[in-house]
Amino acid sequence: MNALLLAAEFCKIGLFSVGGGLATLPFLFALAEQANPLTPEKIGDFLAIAQSSPGAVGINIGAQAGFLFAGIPGACIAALSLAAPSIVVIITIARVLQSFRENRIVAAVFSGLRPAAAGLLVAAGFNVWRLSLFDTAASGIFGLIRWKECILFGAFFFCVHKLKGHPIIYIAIAAALGIVLGL
Repeated sequence: MNALLLAAEFCKIGLFSVGGGLATLPFLFALAEQANPLTPEKIGDFLAIAQSSPGAVGINIGAQAGFLFAGIPGACIAALSLAAPSIVVIITIARVLQSFRENRIVAAVFSGLRPAAAGLLVAAGFNVWRLSLFDTAASGIFGLIRWKECILFGAFFFCVHKLKGHPIIYIAIAAALGIVLGL
């Protein structure tokens, strides 16, 4: 993928992924269907790294995907292209909203954006959940479910909700278990 196409693709993702970094995931999964080196499994890996790295999740995932396509220049192009539409839109909206603060149309637009953002986040969550716990390439019902991952998911879900430990502890334990179990 050349630099201009990479910039255009990530600019489009940045423009339409309303709701934060996780809202970029449905667009990245769609890109994975078109672009050769990017796969849903790699997006899952990128998400795991981005969630445990400092910074914005969407920018981190975009930079990793850009790196996959074109190395360090691709990472820079993807991250900047992903952020650029948000910066332009936020600056424009901030200036315009001062004068249209009580306008019914502006209120209706924001009312319509909330369900769209929620839908993108739910779609992202579903895709990550499916990618983490199910192997769609496997044959048979028992091969379809990733049993080790499901057991770990259940154990960590229980620990987070019942034991209320610090998330860093669970991330470190999950990373160690992933290495030990070869996940």
